[in-house]
Amino acid sequence: MIEAVVFDLDGILIDSEHVWDEVRKQLAEERGGSWNETASRDMMGMSSIEWSRYMRDVVGLTEEPEEISAEVVRRLEDRYRRELPLIAGAEHAVQILAERWPLALASSSNRELIDLVLESSGLGRYFEASVSSEEVARGKPAPDVFVEATRRLGVEPTRCAAVEDSENGILAAEAAGMRTIAIPNPHYPPHEDALAAADVVLATIEDLTPAVVEPS
Repeated sequence: MIEAVVFDLDGILIDSEHVWDEVRKQLAEERGGSWNETASRDMMGMSSIEWSRYMRDVVGLTEEPEEISAEVVRRLEDRYRRELPLIAGAEHAVQILAERWPLALASSSNRELIDLVLESSGLGRYFEASVSSEEVARGKPAPDVFVEATRRLGVEPTRCAAVEDSENGILAAEAAGMRTIAIPNPHYPPHEDALAAADVVLATIEDLTPAVVEPS
C-alpha cells in the first residue's frame, strides 16, 4: 500500500537539465576549464558538493567547490526569475496526487533553487517536505535523499512511490526500496538497465495518475 509520493524536481517538474548544462559549461569556458562530452551525464544526480568538486577536479576550474557552487546557483536563480521552465502538466499531476497522498520533493538541486521553484511556481503548497541532496551524505544514485524525504514524511520508503527522470535518480529510488515511476528525459535518456529497474515507465508526466502510483 502506497502512503506517500516523492517527486524529483529537475526533469520532472521543471525542464531544467539543459539550463544546468548551459550554465556550468559557460562557467567552465569563462574560467579556463575543459568541458568534456561526458560531463553532463557524470554530474546528473550529484549533490552540489559532489558536482562542484567535479567541476574543480575534472573540468579544471581553479576556484574552491563552494565558490563554484555559489556562482552556478546565482546564475540559475537569475534564469529562473526571468523564466521558470515549468513542464506542461506538472502542476496538474502534483495537484491530483496531493489530493490522495502526502508529497515530498527529493532533489539534487541546491536548497536555494528548490525554495525558489516551489515559491515562484506555486507548487510549494502541495509539498509537506523537501530535501536537497546537499542536506544528506550522498547524492543520487545513493538512496539517501529519498530516504530522508520519506523520514520527514514519517513513512517507510517501501510504502512510498518515487517519480524520477534520470538514470541516477531511478537507481536511487530503487535502492531505497520505493515503487519507482520513471518518466525518462528525452534529452538525457537513462540506460536500459536503469529503466529496467523502474516499476513503470511513462512517456510524460501527463500520464501520471493515482492509478499508476497504486494500481488496483
